[in-house]
Amino acid sequence: MAQKAILMAKTKEKTVEDLPGVGAATAEKLAEAGFSDLMSIAVATPGELVDAAGVSELVAKKIINAARDMLEMGFISGEDLLANRLNMYVIKTGSQALDTLMAGGFESGAITECFGAYGSSKTQIAHQLCVNCQIDNPDAVAVYIDTENTFRPERIIQMATAKGLDTNQVLRNIKVARAFNSDHQMLLAEKINDLVKQGLNIKVIIVDSLTSHFRAEFVGRGTLADRQQKLNKHMHTLARLAQTNNLVVYVTNQVMAKPDQFFGDPTEAIGGHIVAHNSTFRLYLRKGKKGTRVAKLVDSPNLPDGEAVFNVIEAGIVDA
Repeated sequence: MAQKAILMAKTKEKTVEDLPGVGAATAEKLAEAGFSDLMSIAVATPGELVDAAGVSELVAKKIINAARDMLEMGFISGEDLLANRLNMYVIKTGSQALDTLMAGGFESGAITECFGAYGSSKTQIAHQLCVNCQIDNPDAVAVYIDTENTFRPERIIQMATAKGLDTNQVLRNIKVARAFNSDHQMLLAEKINDLVKQGLNIKVIIVDSLTSHFRAEFVGRGTLADRQQKLNKHMHTLARLAQTNNLVVYVTNQVMAKPDQFFGDPTEAIGGHIVAHNSTFRLYLRKGKKGTRVAKLVDSPNLPDGEAVFNVIEAGIVDA
């Protein structure tokens, strides 16, 4: 967020209409599609601007390049990047073992994916993040895109009560939307920018689950390419939200069994390489002994693989 503030401070006198090829009418069309500032345009693709403003692809590329030049979005040193990462924050889960596995908690500016079978506590973690982001910041807002009708305010009340928080305030700060199909799900993610513009202090975005609609709507090998293309676009939208607004994105994912796997765990996440490559951190959740849950970190850019054991009780996520 601080990096974005610095960039915006440098260009506070510049507006979208200062870009070449953008007049009042084009600026209005861009704003209606969510491209109301230089940063949103700088990280957009030419195709998105073509659809939003009806300009040619060549003009769209010029607009994007001009926005990047105004924001000085070139190479920076590793030292500068390290300084920028000091603005990063984490949201704790409530389990010290799980937080330690994740180097303190779920990181901002990144997408964390949890996949596992039903009952592995993917949704429980989602509810816990909605509550825990408000522990030190009563104005923090969680956005919850619910694709499987799994969000329960009663569960939020239990977790918030255990943390000594005002349950009404906690529920008020959670913005929930039910997605009824994949297109609706993608639209809701794109509309989160509008909430940011309204001044909401969004700290975490949750998509539970990421792949359920895509899995149901795209059946058979003939639709695989279309499904992966749409998933890729959706993941890029979430990644852009995480990076430009420095917030946590948490997505849950369904799994399938590989019948041709004779050794080891046959469980595999839905979405293939598209979801895997777009997720910064990947956690595999499974049931453990005596009602515990096991989280295995299977992919991270900076953390070693490892496992953490935790419990889910009425108060929320705790150490086993």
